[in-house]
Amino acid sequence: MSRKNSVKMTEIKVMPNVFEDQEVMKGDWYNTYFGNGHPIVLELGCGRGEYTISMGSRFPEKNYIGIDIKGPRIWKGAKAALAAGLKNVAFARFRIEYITEYFPAESVSEVWIPFPDPFPRNSKSGRRLTSPEFLARYKPILKPGAILHFKTDCTPLYEWTLETYKETGIDILAYTDDLHHSEYLDENTSIPSKYEGIFMAKGETIKYIRFRIN
Repeated sequence: MSRKNSVKMTEIKVMPNVFEDQEVMKGDWYNTYFGNGHPIVLELGCGRGEYTISMGSRFPEKNYIGIDIKGPRIWKGAKAALAAGLKNVAFARFRIEYITEYFPAESVSEVWIPFPDPFPRNSKSGRRLTSPEFLARYKPILKPGAILHFKTDCTPLYEWTLETYKETGIDILAYTDDLHHSEYLDENTSIPSKYEGIFMAKGETIKYIRFRIN
C-alpha cells in the first residue's frame, strides 16, 4: 500500500461518517448515526460515492449509505460529504457478500448497483452483484416493496441479468439498453459517475434495470 493510501486508511478510522464496526452497523442506523426515521438507501460498490453524495444532496428526506471495501475510495467520498455538510450521508466499509451481518432485517428501502464488476467469465457469475446469489443476500434486509436499480455499460452483463431475472421471476419494473435516450432518464438515473462519463465518451450506451425482489 502506498504511503498516500496508508494515510487515507488511517484517517477514515476517525471520520464520523465512516463505519467499519459490524456491531455498530447491525444496530439501529436511524439512532446510531442519522437521528431520524427517514428511509435508508444503499449504494453497493460505491467507489468514490458519486451516487451517494449526489442523491444525498438532492434528497435530504432520505438517508444514504455508500458501501465499498476499498478504503481509499471511501475516504474521497466521505471527505466530500463532510465538506458539503451532508448529515444524511454515511459510508460503510465491508465486503458486500456479508451485508446481512451489517444491517437489521427489513431496514433498507432502496438499493443502487451502479457499474459493478461484470466478472465476464461464466464460472464467476455468482460474484456478480446482480446475480441470484447476491439477491438472496439482499432480500432479508429489504423492506417490503423495496426498489433496486442497476446501471452498467456492459452489454453482456445487462443481457445476462435481464434474462436471468425473467427466468427466475424477479419483478422487473423497467429496463432499457440506452438509458440516456429513454423515458427512464430522470433526476436519479441521470446522476453521473466517473466511469459513466468514461464509457459514454467511448460511445457506449448505458443500460438500466429497475426491479423488486419477490
